[in-house]
Amino acid sequence: MAANVGGIDRTLRIVAGIVLIAMFFVLEGPARWVGLLGLVALGTGLFSFCPLYTVLGINTCPMKKG
Repeated sequence: MAANVGGIDRTLRIVAGIVLIAMFFVLEGPARWVGLLGLVALGTGLFSFCPLYTVLGINTCPMKKG
């Protein structure tokens, strides 16, 4: 698992993940379950690895270009 998520991308994922998780606790009804998607964003941001990026050949990590 080589890092493929770089600085700005990583920060945005972590912030978006926290916001989405917070939505889970704030919203009511079926819409609240969308907040659980924040777990994916937060996880990929914290681990600097996105499996979808690997499949698509995308790499935003400046140390591992190419």
